[in-house]
Amino acid sequence: MPLDHRRLCGPEESQPPALWAVTAAEDEEDEESAGAAPRDPCALRPLFARAGLLSQAQGSAYVELGSGTKVLCAAWGPRESAEPGPGRLLCEFRRAPFAGRGAAALALADAGVEMYDLAVGCALSRPPAPAASWILQPAEPEERRAAARLTLALLPALNQVSAVLGGGRGGPPEDWAQALRLGLDGCHRQYPVLRQSLLRAAQRRDAAA
Repeated sequence: MPLDHRRLCGPEESQPPALWAVTAAEDEEDEESAGAAPRDPCALRPLFARAGLLSQAQGSAYVELGSGTKVLCAAWGPRESAEPGPGRLLCEFRRAPFAGRGAAALALADAGVEMYDLAVGCALSRPPAPAASWILQPAEPEERRAAARLTLALLPALNQVSAVLGGGRGGPPEDWAQALRLGLDGCHRQYPVLRQSLLRAAQRRDAAA
């Protein structure tokens, strides 16, 4: 039987992809355990935020954290609905299959959507060790090994919590309360950075007009 040179012959034996994924995760954990000293659990990761990045969108925002998280969001609107109706607000959300569901408040503010305040979010995780403390803005390996997770959103100017989502073995109620205080402090510290990004975007628009 003649060989088909257009095809690449695969190996006679193979391993499932899950095997290599577990090995990569173990190598990553070993590198972290042999690396530098653990970071301050109350420290915020470096944050870069820029509003008005996409000229094709009415509002847009790009946020990058030192842990490797990168989020780009675009917003269009508001505009009047074609269907008559008193006081109805219609929202349409679209996202890429690989994209997450957060970090849209900055893009909505850049688009000129009226809001009570700019929502700021913070994530926390708690390692599985018995006496471990909560970690602010965990990296992906830290979040993957976490025994408990907490995410909250704050309206800083109103000092009002707009969302709380948590679960896992986070300890007694006092520990959860400590995590909430840590997350609220993180949101307040991020707020000036996001406000400055909106101000710079408005200044760029005024200069281009």
